[in-house]
Amino acid sequence: MTALAPEPTPTVHAPPVVVGIDPSLTGTGIASSRGWVEVHGYKRARAKDPGITQLPHPERIASMTHLLDIVHNAIGQPDLVVMELPAVSRSGGGAHERGWFWWELFHRLVVADIPVGLMAPNARALYATGKGNAAKGAVIDAISRRFPAWTTEGNDNAADAVALMAAGRDWLGHPITDMPKTHRAALDKATWPTLPGDPR
Repeated sequence: MTALAPEPTPTVHAPPVVVGIDPSLTGTGIASSRGWVEVHGYKRARAKDPGITQLPHPERIASMTHLLDIVHNAIGQPDLVVMELPAVSRSGGGAHERGWFWWELFHRLVVADIPVGLMAPNARALYATGKGNAAKGAVIDAISRRFPAWTTEGNDNAADAVALMAAGRDWLGHPITDMPKTHRAALDKATWPTLPGDPR
């Protein structure tokens, strides 16, 4: 009697790695679907030191470039990055510097051949809470409740990054948790990249 060949072991595909980024000069939130969250930003050495947007121009560009390097290195080479779009209506100083930082980060991701999805702040809040005009505290609470594995320690930049990351995983068809239809409507409001071999 001929022995039957053993059944082949099913191939288990790891879910895609997605990183969410909430760009900021003072606190860029970065969340990975691998379970970690980090916040990086310019920090004054002393309380009386000027903020990054008040530094002399040579020091300012050096500090911003250093922060850009830190954020870029933390991102790694995921399957997808979801960045929050700038809040163009935001008032106050530093718009010039924030714009530079956002575009330079986006450019580095494109050069590294990392697909980038883009979500406006109201779409990110909608995905997290079901309301596009949700306050920061509501987003933090919703993220800590739905995604407890990602510790944000009450930091709104970290919570925003988790929301962006989770939205990206959801769009790829690998949601981290079931989200209500009202929340998932945010996916239709985002700008998504064309992925290799993706018929969408």
